[in-house]
Amino acid sequence: MPNEPAPMLLWSPSVELKQQSNMQHYMTWLAETRGLQFTTYDELWRWSVDEIEAFWASIWEYSGIQSSTPYTTVLSSHTMPGARWFEGARLNYAEHIFRQATTSHPAAIFQAEGRPLTEVSWAELESQVTGVAATLRELGVRAGDRVVGYIPNIPQALVAFLAAASLGAVWSSCSPDFGSPSVIDRFQQIEPKVLIAVDGYRYGGKAHERLGAVREIHAALPTLEATILVPYLDPAATGNDLEGRVLTWATASATPGTLQFEHVPFDHPLWVLYSSGTTGLPKAIVQSQGGILIQHLKELTLHLNLKPGDRFFWFTTTGWMMWNLLVGGLLTGSTIALYDGSPGYPDMGVLWKYVEQAGITFFGTSAGYITSLMKSDVHPGAEYDLHTLVGMGSTGSPLPPEGFEWVYAKVNAELWLASVSGGTDVCGCFVGGTPLLPVYSGEIQGRMLGVNAQAFDTDGSSVTGVMGELVITEPMPSMPIYFWNDPDGRRYRESYFEVYPGLWRHGDWIVFNEHGGVVIYGRSDSTINRQGVRMGTSEIYRAVEAIPEVLDSLVIDLEGLGGASYMPLFVVLRDGVSLDKALEQRIKTAIRTALSPRHVPDEIFAIPDVPRTLSGKKLEVPVKKILMGAPVERAANPDSLKNPELLPFFVELAEQLKAR
Repeated sequence: MPNEPAPMLLWSPSVELKQQSNMQHYMTWLAETRGLQFTTYDELWRWSVDEIEAFWASIWEYSGIQSSTPYTTVLSSHTMPGARWFEGARLNYAEHIFRQATTSHPAAIFQAEGRPLTEVSWAELESQVTGVAATLRELGVRAGDRVVGYIPNIPQALVAFLAAASLGAVWSSCSPDFGSPSVIDRFQQIEPKVLIAVDGYRYGGKAHERLGAVREIHAALPTLEATILVPYLDPAATGNDLEGRVLTWATASATPGTLQFEHVPFDHPLWVLYSSGTTGLPKAIVQSQGGILIQHLKELTLHLNLKPGDRFFWFTTTGWMMWNLLVGGLLTGSTIALYDGSPGYPDMGVLWKYVEQAGITFFGTSAGYITSLMKSDVHPGAEYDLHTLVGMGSTGSPLPPEGFEWVYAKVNAELWLASVSGGTDVCGCFVGGTPLLPVYSGEIQGRMLGVNAQAFDTDGSSVTGVMGELVITEPMPSMPIYFWNDPDGRRYRESYFEVYPGLWRHGDWIVFNEHGGVVIYGRSDSTINRQGVRMGTSEIYRAVEAIPEVLDSLVIDLEGLGGASYMPLFVVLRDGVSLDKALEQRIKTAIRTALSPRHVPDEIFAIPDVPRTLSGKKLEVPVKKILMGAPVERAANPDSLKNPELLPFFVELAEQLKAR
């Protein structure tokens, strides 16, 4: 908690690293072109949030963003929601990707379970994107239409996204380990015109056939004009038994044409990501072509220090926003590294072997993966040649001090570890790394440029050195332009702006300390965050409570507990039913099938009833606070509860968890 001893200094950037960093180059550029002199990162950050229009205008110019028409204003107003960025500008995200096509290094490298390491040249990428874009045009896809992918992190996913973006179409994707019900809940909302899907995939040494799921998804999407099948598991798969018009990837990617880029307004939708609340369907979050472009150029160039020739890898699936950020690495001239498969198969060294063979320079992953490594016998620095690796990223959940220290002890004492935190909601980071600052154990280095992040106490005052709610007090270009099927914006406002009107409340507990470091203590709301993939509790309840023996349920994600996400599920059973191994397995299978393997609970407990408020709302956040060690009187008001007699059970469980 915040009143802990001073953190251990683990790393400081060398003078050479600071001088050669993109951040320092940007500061020098500001001095030369704007007459702005900054001697510290904190001074630069303060200017970036105090003079927000001047800051984002400088990023536009520094990054060389190309627009067929000039913008008239940087920011229409500071009102949230409703702020509009760079009005008048027309551009295309994919066009900025292909500005790098003249470089000699590959666009991407790829490896998957059972497949050799391969390279994708810029010429190959351009040829494939040209073919798929021409096919989409023939299928009637126009700017604003939706193209969706049920596809793993493979080159075809990259191609499909860029092809859609080049047309001004809107992309959305789900990983094929998602069950068809959760995919349908997402894709059905946005009424796609084309589905791009794989026949199956391999994970953990096992083949997973998905044509059955593709049939179910297709049947639930009446707006589809065609399905493009990628024969990934079985090279001979054709999809002939699927309903409707089906094209194979080979056919779709070979359609002749020329690569064209539809220029669209800055706030034209680029993609739809999904982040769930506690009730209703997953929120379909729409982010803009221009907003994502300028956000990712700032974040990847300045904060992750990516340069042409770097090899940028983040272990992710297409269902996590880190895939979208990984693709953005192409904007910097870096080669992006794609990987499809289990991080633990055939052993926990598989990703480190990939780093060695592919010459990765920056390796991003989840905090959960790092804590899993801590429990394994892998010693990456001693067992693999990691001489190319200069940076490592961690996100998805809070990385504990022990995780930081393990990286420096077992990977490389000279490595820059950039722990970052943001959200699907902005497809970027609020706090994270900078090559100009030291790394302390358990701390994120600082606030990101242009992000006025604050910790608010219960009175709504900004505080330093104590835990508060993460609040963003100024607009960001990558904030959602809207939610799909939310015409009056009510759901959007309720998601972020209800607690502090006009300010973005993100739902994290956070501390900003005196020297600028940041510590996040997990979610302050009840959203489930497993390995970076967020899911609403309502989706889990629907799967669990469909089982006849289960009358009610409560799920809690103790994100970051002991360095790893721990998710218990509590179930209320029918009279005469006991929670035996067979029922536990059925519950887990139901969640795995409807949602994903990530969202299978760590433990299941039978309880007599679910604690609720007097109005009938499940006590998700108060129970979470109790299980994280908060006293009952600070977690919930018994007078407002329907059944306060249930709380001692959770207090006792909290003690047991603490003793483990």
